[in-house]
Amino acid sequence: MLYVDTPTPQDIARLNAARGDVCISIYVPTTPLTQRIGESRLKFRHLISEAADQARAAGHAKREVGLAEIALLHLAEDDHFWRVQANSLAVFATPSGVTSFRLANKLAPSTEVADRFHLLPLMRAVTFPHEAFVLALSEKGVRLVQVFSDMPAKKVKVPGLPKDAASHAGKTTINDKSSFTRIHGEEGQRIRHLSYLRAIDAALRPILAGRDTPLIVAAVDPLAHLYPHVNTYHRMAHDQIRVSPDAVKDNELARLSVPVLDGVYAEDLFKAAQVFEQHSSNGRTATDLTDVARAATYGAVDTLFADMNDTRPGLIDDKGHVTFAKADTADNYRLVDEVARRVIVNGGKVFAVRAGEVPGGRSVGAILRYPV
Repeated sequence: MLYVDTPTPQDIARLNAARGDVCISIYVPTTPLTQRIGESRLKFRHLISEAADQARAAGHAKREVGLAEIALLHLAEDDHFWRVQANSLAVFATPSGVTSFRLANKLAPSTEVADRFHLLPLMRAVTFPHEAFVLALSEKGVRLVQVFSDMPAKKVKVPGLPKDAASHAGKTTINDKSSFTRIHGEEGQRIRHLSYLRAIDAALRPILAGRDTPLIVAAVDPLAHLYPHVNTYHRMAHDQIRVSPDAVKDNELARLSVPVLDGVYAEDLFKAAQVFEQHSSNGRTATDLTDVARAATYGAVDTLFADMNDTRPGLIDDKGHVTFAKADTADNYRLVDEVARRVIVNGGKVFAVRAGEVPGGRSVGAILRYPV
């Protein structure tokens, strides 16, 4: 089992706003297998030493560096904490404290010391959907289950939800071959099914209104085939969980939803890339890091695709001018990370992706609000 602490947008905003001479960001791969966690703890201690050496080499106050290092070492020695892990661990430390997140996605080990935190890998955890509603649907009954990456699934109370297909139709069964008004046989059953599904969709509307959480249908035909025809929720996943949910427990539905959520993320990324291509001909895209940095500084970036593994260091001034550095030290920061921060501050959206997922084939790709 993965023990995940998914960062909220508020967590990202708080870390994004943090400033100080010693801001340490550490990412280390971990494992949910407790008996194999020793290697991760050893790597974490190594990264702590690397961060402390980098901070001291930059001339930061020994006391400040020491406080941050001690706080990180306390975490390294916490047996209870290391007993429950996921696939990666993100840790952010200052002389005043430590914040950590156990992440479902697998990240490469890294350490960064600057006057701000390195957040792009963490942003990928937020970009990817870690929550969904599963509509468990059959003729015998229907339930709405909310599933999470970091806590058990829970059933959602939905007022007005039909008990089952037969009682909604006012019959003991809907699988007889008798006439339904003037329609007979299989066509009559289809009409009853559609009426049942419309009632379900109507009951869900107040629950789903204003949300952007994916909705995943768990059902078999004919209901699995018919439900998309009556659905009115904008975020229904194209893929479905093709099982009869009557005998499937909620936590099993949560497990089965994971590959569907992978598809939802891939579709979101594909659609955003299509928008990028549409705007590339009218001057509303940019792929050069210096151009994107300037646009981000002035609030011109609507959507940013950022390669979270781009480690180029440097500085960006208040006018968006980029100065590249020869080496990553505690006196500079990762440029792509800072561009992403400026996009978020100005209300833009960030897709933290891997190499090859950025439109245009560069380390950054921006959809602009207006030509610059």
